[in-house]
Amino acid sequence: MIEVRDQSSAVRRQRAKISRRERECAEFFSRALCASVAKSISDLRALISGLCVLLLALCLRAEAQEPPKIWRIGVLVSSSATLNASRDQALRQGLHEIGYVEGKNIVMDYRYAEGKLDRLSELAADLVRLKPDLILVGGTRVAVAAKQATSTIPIVVAGAGDLVAAGLVHNLSRPGGNVTGVSRLSPDIIGTRVELLKEVVPKVTRMATLLNPGNPGYTASLREIELDALAQGIKLQLLAARNPDDLEKAFRAAARESANALLVMVDALFSNYRSRIVALAAKERLPAIYDRVDFVEAGGLISYGMNLAELSRRAAWYVDQILKGAKPANLPLTEPAKFELVINLTAAKQIGLTIPPNVLARADKVIR
Repeated sequence: MIEVRDQSSAVRRQRAKISRRERECAEFFSRALCASVAKSISDLRALISGLCVLLLALCLRAEAQEPPKIWRIGVLVSSSATLNASRDQALRQGLHEIGYVEGKNIVMDYRYAEGKLDRLSELAADLVRLKPDLILVGGTRVAVAAKQATSTIPIVVAGAGDLVAAGLVHNLSRPGGNVTGVSRLSPDIIGTRVELLKEVVPKVTRMATLLNPGNPGYTASLREIELDALAQGIKLQLLAARNPDDLEKAFRAAARESANALLVMVDALFSNYRSRIVALAAKERLPAIYDRVDFVEAGGLISYGMNLAELSRRAAWYVDQILKGAKPANLPLTEPAKFELVINLTAAKQIGLTIPPNVLARADKVIR
């Protein structure tokens, strides 16, 4: 019996020993498993963090590499690329000064009517089909064509006549609609041209005024001419020219009525045929005053007006404002603050005219 009990105790001790080893093994494996799981979780967190950092870097890189917005600007011109070169260059310069570079962040679509004003509507419609961000124009007739083609695309005017009389804007301070920009002509400057003609030709009694009846911006200017001519004791003769063929007829009419001075109104037709007009004025020995220096450089007598290239450069500010989200309706139009007097002494000599010294002294430029 004693031997059996001893064997039983030995078995129990053996079992206890085995049980203790099992617990130790279990505890060991449990600790190992926990450590492994903890390490896995830590590795997973590190992996997730690394992936997040990688994704963020990829997003930032993609954003950095995203191409800049390319703005499309339509430009509608009544003349040719050659005749409009100085204005086109001034516009590009003005845009470049504020960060817009052609081929980099802007695309310029030019449409030139080549002096064929009946094509303006067609060319304006062509630009609208390109869906530009805005259309830039110069001159009242061109602005009217663009406005007739679209009432939604912003239109920036780089010099024009009476935009209110033409029905393109409500007023200069709040234009309304989709047209704004730099105005070119106010009635006051017309009066100054009449006075200059009187100074240059003191004995003038009849002044011919070349105009295009199709131009919608003449109302206020013609009224000012009539008042100033009347105040100077000058009779007014209106010469109508709707197309190039009318020009010679108009000058023959001036000769028949013995006009002894000529004022040429602003119009795209006249600027496109300035060389012909200058030649006709010289042929009839008519002292003439024009709105832009281009006429004088082509052989004309006197011009009094603004620098048109400068107006194009200033129009770049309106382009920038609109591309940044401004509405044309809320951008006031501006008017030129400085006007230039240019005199061609060679032209004066050809018609036997002496320019008074006080007028020469006021000239910004004299062509000899």
